[in-house]
Amino acid sequence: MSATIQHLPKYITDKAKVLEDAGIVSGKAEMELILCHVLDVDHLNLYLHGTMLLTPERTARVDEIVTRRATRYPLQYILEESWFFGRKFFVSPAVMVPTPETELLCVTAMECVKEMELPSPKILDIGVGSGVVSVTLANELSDCRIVALDISPDAIAVASRNAINLGGADKIEFRQSDFFGNILPNERFDLILSNPPYISEDEYRDLPPEVLADPKISLTSGDEGLDAIKIILRDAPRFLAPGGRIIFEIGYNQADRVAELTSHDDRYESIVIMKDLNDIDRVVMLTCMS
Repeated sequence: MSATIQHLPKYITDKAKVLEDAGIVSGKAEMELILCHVLDVDHLNLYLHGTMLLTPERTARVDEIVTRRATRYPLQYILEESWFFGRKFFVSPAVMVPTPETELLCVTAMECVKEMELPSPKILDIGVGSGVVSVTLANELSDCRIVALDISPDAIAVASRNAINLGGADKIEFRQSDFFGNILPNERFDLILSNPPYISEDEYRDLPPEVLADPKISLTSGDEGLDAIKIILRDAPRFLAPGGRIIFEIGYNQADRVAELTSHDDRYESIVIMKDLNDIDRVVMLTCMS
């Protein structure tokens, strides 16, 4: 046991203050994550056995992480892990750090599969990133086939690693592709999903340091933040199976604009906009004319 760590809660509080002084609101919660990672324990065993496990070597490692995190570099990149839908995903600076809001995209897709009574849905995931959407659905749906696209080969490598480590690799086909560029003309999907970039250039300049560490290509999409969404709205219906759905994430202020765009396209039959846990418009679901 470290000669300097006698009382774990006080140690956590002291280290959390370093993070809070750097502008990180959730200092205590992050310290618990850091300690669970370094000690390889869950939250309960952290408090049961953490003091005994926190050797001088591990204390030095914690100090290194806290020092780096205090620069506002994302903790997920430092630890190379991010939790999503109850699974621990590997992440690197090649991919955007997953956000809890995107879980709504997965839940919506699963509810659609159940409602549509699809025994073996074929799903397209545009912009796979770290793979959280594809890997989650591959694990949560009993039988599905997923084509997962990303323009970045580094992102595909991260997503493939997560599929192998967490399960579902046998259900997912990864392709390097800019939007629909690597989809065959005759391919059709029951669900077309995306968490596209949707931040405007003006909004990008005001983002916190943690978000600015994400790949910019994963965040920004033109002056309005709608360029990627417009491509999906324009091209997705061509690859949708009869009765299929298009589901994608949007920015906090984009619901009305997206609804307006679809209202001028007679291919679209209906639009549903769902709010996230913060009561913000977050996910759009579109049905096309059969």
